[in-house]
This record gives sequence, C-alpha cells and structure tokens, in this order.
Amino acid sequence: MASSMLNGAENLTLIRGITPKGLGFWGSDLQGRHFSKVNVVASTRISKTRTLTPMCSLSASRPASQPRFIQHKKEAFWFYRFLSIVYDHVINPGHWTEDMRDEALEPADLSDRNMLVVDVGGGTGFTTLGIVKHVDAKNVTILDQSPHQLAKAKQKEPLKDCKIIEGDAEDLPFRTDYADRYVSAGRDGLYLVSDESSMLIDVIEAFGIEYWPDPQRGIKEAYRVLKLGGKACLIGPVYPTFWLSRFFADAWMLFPKEEEYIEWFQKAGFKDVQLKRIGPKWYRGVRRHGLIMGCSVTGVKPASGDSPLQLGPKAEDVTEPVKPFVFLMRFILGAMAATYYVLVPIYMWLKDQIVPKGRPI
Repeated sequence: MASSMLNGAENLTLIRGITPKGLGFWGSDLQGRHFSKVNVVASTRISKTRTLTPMCSLSASRPASQPRFIQHKKEAFWFYRFLSIVYDHVINPGHWTEDMRDEALEPADLSDRNMLVVDVGGGTGFTTLGIVKHVDAKNVTILDQSPHQLAKAKQKEPLKDCKIIEGDAEDLPFRTDYADRYVSAGRDGLYLVSDESSMLIDVIEAFGIEYWPDPQRGIKEAYRVLKLGGKACLIGPVYPTFWLSRFFADAWMLFPKEEEYIEWFQKAGFKDVQLKRIGPKWYRGVRRHGLIMGCSVTGVKPASGDSPLQLGPKAEDVTEPVKPFVFLMRFILGAMAATYYVLVPIYMWLKDQIVPKGRPI
C-alpha cells in the first residue's frame, strides 16, 4: 500500500555535462519555453556513470494558491524553535548531508579566503561550516530570524569568528554593494561574505526561500547587497511531481519549481543564471517526491547598485497581531505535513537497500 502510494510518474534521463537547449527536457512542461543564458546541470555521486535518472518530469503544474501553513515568518519562527533541538542530528542527515552541501556550494565559487560572505538563513550553521572551508570565518556573517537556530551556530568552534546577527531576508541590514558572495541554503539560514579587496560578494538567506512570503523580494535583496561581479547562490527545495507528495508539499511550505528559481533570478537582474540539481545519494536521482534541498541556483551581478526590478509593499507585515487559535491550527497542520517529509527519506533509503543497484527505484 505504502509503496503504491509513493511510487511515481514519468521517466526522464539527463546526461551529465550536456545542457539541453532552452530547458526543453523530454516529459517536461518546459518544452518549447526558453530562458536566456541558463544552464541546468544534473549532479550525482551515486556511481561512476554520467547518467542520472530522476524518474520525473522537470516540474509539475501547481495551483496559484496553497495553504502552506508554515510559510509565514511567525509560524516558521516557532517551528524552528522546537526543530532546532534535533535539527543537525535528525533532520539534516535525511535531507542535507555534508556531501550535498559541498556539491551545492561548488557553483558559488568560494575561491578566495578574503571574500566577504553573507549567509542568509544560516540557522544552526551547517552550511556555514562548508563555507569556512574556503573563506576565513571572520569574513562570514550568519543572518537568521531564529535566535534558537543561531544559538546552535554559536556553539560550533569553526564558526566562533563569524559575525552572527538576527535579520530578515527580505530586508537585509547591509548596505548596497556590500558583499562578494550571497549564499542561501534553504532552511539553514543566511550567510554574507565580503572581501574589501575584491569585487566578489556572497549572500545566504534568513530562513530559506521556502519560508519567504515573497521570494522575488528576497532575491532582489540578494542582488542589492552584492558588489559588481558578485555571485548569489541559492540552495533550496524543488516541487514534487507525485500527487501525494504534492499534497503535503503544498500544505507545508513553498516548494518552487526549477523554472521559478530561474525566472526570479533573471527578473532581479542577475546574468549567467545556472541551476545545478542535487539530492541524497540514496534517492538514486529520483525527484518525483520533491526534495527539501534539491537544487543550487547561481547568478552574477552585472552592474553596481540596486536591482532594476521595482516591487510594491511587502507581502507580509510581521508587526500585525495574530489570532492565537488560527495561528495554532496553522502551526499544527503545517507540522503534520512536514512529518511526511521526515518519512520520505527513510522510505527512499529502505528502497535503496532493497532494490538491486543499477535498477530504478
């Protein structure tokens, strides 16, 4: 029963290192649509072969509006108030491993230890630990909305020299043209890295994109704080194609489609936009259930100053009072939906152990 519920959709074969023209993959709803100067890279470490079989279409259509019970900042704040207790030891091993982290950060081009880097939504500092392998900790700023997540980051010895601050990814407390790199790793937080002697900047976000009421605004802010030639690296979830996984994804938080990431970057003004697929090795490339950490998207800032994109007022006013009963119900329903995505990696791991290697799961 469980197997029939979780088994999914169409087959898609990607050849690593080949960039399909205009993102027109077979079995994709992007056939015939074109994005300028965009590369999609499939990445896997599960074997020496260069063929990845995600067994899904690139993306699935999605209603314009879903409940997304944990996509509001106050609910996300309390969600991680409790989750921070077990985040590094229970949640990360199923969704965001060290190998995935290092692979996802590779496109950020952290090539100079003197870079100034901002990690937005840095949380417990798991992604920051990958950043400080390449950049001096004193040049890295971790920004997150959750003081409970940041408290965990402060306890990590390699991060003791990092600047750690609370902040909002949609209204970053940094001047324009500030950093060399912008890196945002989903639920793990915001990191800002800047190098006063170079023209590079990185930013990573406060709470990941899945909790932003207005993702376009967050990416516009990434553009603003970067220096000329600086690179933004946003690592986040991807939307599922299997019906049951879509149901729980829509009830929990924002799972963007791959083409949405690309569109948000391009609208903000970024050039040389590239998307690299990532995922736990025991999934064997399967993407039909969606992934909490499913892609790494990068873009380069081509000109100094603010983003050319003009936006209206913020979508969410966190100063407005909340109705306790409505808040509690949203929180409970969102947490229940999130539980499904704790079980999915366990299910996929069991299939990986049972199904012979080389066969699709």
